[in-house]
Amino acid sequence: MGKKNIEFDHSLEDREKLFSFRDLINGNVLTKKAVLRQSRFILLLVLIAFISIANRNHAEKTVIRLNSLQGDVKELRAKSITISSDLVRVSRQSEVVRLVESYGLGLEENLEPPKKLKDTH
Repeated sequence: MGKKNIEFDHSLEDREKLFSFRDLINGNVLTKKAVLRQSRFILLLVLIAFISIANRNHAEKTVIRLNSLQGDVKELRAKSITISSDLVRVSRQSEVVRLVESYGLGLEENLEPPKKLKDTH
């Protein structure tokens, strides 16, 4: 009975070095010395992961807003072209004469070319 089976005997130090799936599920892996020594590094990795996730969300929101604004620009450009063409149509001399007659303003079209006035002083 004095014999020990050395093959299956793990001292306390050996058990600290081994990580098993069972320890991971139980949470015992977090109390091991190796993990406690690396806690600052682990916290740095977690912080970098959070910053990365936040940066990705911000970039996605920016892209969505950019696409929305590009759609608005296309719509406003089309509206601007429509308004500009309407303005060109309405400002034609024949259209102005027709509008003056339809509103009954009593104005007449000048058929003589304009004359240049000279100051004789």
